[in-house]
Amino acid sequence: MVKSKYQSVLDLGQALNIQNGDVSEENGTLKIKGTAKTQYEKNQLWDKIKEIGGESPSDIMADIDVADTSVYHRHIVKSGESLSKIAKHYYDDPMKYKAIFEANTNILKNPDVIHPDQELIIPNL
Repeated sequence: MVKSKYQSVLDLGQALNIQNGDVSEENGTLKIKGTAKTQYEKNQLWDKIKEIGGESPSDIMADIDVADTSVYHRHIVKSGESLSKIAKHYYDDPMKYKAIFEANTNILKNPDVIHPDQELIIPNL
């Protein structure tokens, strides 16, 4: 029953392609394990868990590792995006576009010029 309660977490894990995933249920507690690609993806899973179970859910135990701790995330630019829009998405602060620009000076020469399909490093702040 607890597994069905958290099905959307499991679905998100599948959509994010969480590696080494394992799900079990023991004494009414759902136990999930796996490895997310980045801290951002791990946070997405935890946000979904809290959305369903509250800030400190007692019916789920999650052990999520992060494969690449050198970055917060890797973002593929979509048409119509800007660094400030991307910064707002990841950090809730459009002014943090400067940190994204600085982390990507190897491919970006101007913070106002980005192109679809570029892979940007979203740095840990």
